[in-house]
Amino acid sequence: MGEAVANVARRINATVEEKKDTLDLSDCKLISFPEGVFKVLRSVNENIRVISLANNEMKAIASKFFTTFTQLRELDLEGNALSKLPDAAGGLEHLRSINLARNKFSVFPERLTEIHTLEKINLEGNEITEVPVDKLSAMPALLSVNMKSNPLDKDFLASIQSSIKFELLSTSEF
Repeated sequence: MGEAVANVARRINATVEEKKDTLDLSDCKLISFPEGVFKVLRSVNENIRVISLANNEMKAIASKFFTTFTQLRELDLEGNALSKLPDAAGGLEHLRSINLARNKFSVFPERLTEIHTLEKINLEGNEITEVPVDKLSAMPALLSVNMKSNPLDKDFLASIQSSIKFELLSTSEF
């Protein structure tokens, strides 16, 4: 446990001291985003553009995370135990890419459809059965949505394939 905490502290200190625009806390055995990190990063949080919290054990992510890191361009939350995002996630006005693969989502996180800059959404390996095609189609920058390894209805996928303007990746063949 002490080694994991030291590893997180080292990575955070490197971000602050080197004024990096990236914070990588992947593979740190985190069950939540550490409250103390908000204080430590206060001087640089406006500069942080990329955050990776991949391959941790997080079941939830607080609204404060999304309201603190408002300049995010890329967010990687792959390989956690997340089942939903807070409403504040829709306020990330600069986000271009979000990776939510291999989590516990059973419902598409529709707050993402409010982010007009979003280009890529990765939800591979969740338990999502439906996709809000109309809302996704209204997203001006959206290029691709990865829904591979989700239990999507094959007939539904076939029926929408010709009407969408973004790339929808799924396990099904049309």
